[in-house]
Amino acid sequence: MRLLPYGDRGLLVELADMAEVLACADAVRADPAAATLLQDVVPGARTVLLVARPGVAVDQLRAIVPAHQHRHRSNPGAGEQGLSQRETVIPVVYDGPDLADVARLTGLSEREVVTAHTATPWRVAFGGFAPGFAYLVGGDPRLQVPRREEARTSVPAGSVGLAGEFSGVYPRASPGGWQLIGRTDLALWDLDRDPPALLSAGATVVFEEAR
Repeated sequence: MRLLPYGDRGLLVELADMAEVLACADAVRADPAAATLLQDVVPGARTVLLVARPGVAVDQLRAIVPAHQHRHRSNPGAGEQGLSQRETVIPVVYDGPDLADVARLTGLSEREVVTAHTATPWRVAFGGFAPGFAYLVGGDPRLQVPRREEARTSVPAGSVGLAGEFSGVYPRASPGGWQLIGRTDLALWDLDRDPPALLSAGATVVFEEAR
């Protein structure tokens, strides 16, 4: 673990893997001092950015970063008690153009891929790539597949995909190289909604097959 100043109000915590990131973010949010010291907690793939409230010195944030021995208590599929109560169900039509390829890569049938994707709750690890895009972790480990060798120039909004340890939903049409297994009509990003993003870090996502 490394602690690095990030501007005049940020402290960047560098960690070894996604499990440590989630555990660290959970522990920081659960610290009673967080409400008075922190304006935001921003997880990344291997980092957690702590943003101090105005008037709070960055050095004060070091005290709420959990010690190494406490960083492994969370797992990618479960958040702290308050976070785990936020659950979003996403209905999906599983007819993606890469569904057969995912079945081949995993050794599962197409039906088993769908069952694996819907049977285990996912967790929003962090956001990025595009407004409203959430990197989801903690699903069935059999679904870990590589990105496509050649990215598509345009992926339709609502496409549900897999890449490495992550699943995700494209919030708008954009280029992308994830393996597409389905689609949803839910709006992941809506400026008329408060907040605009449907999914936020720490929340639970359950995929449900649309009939």
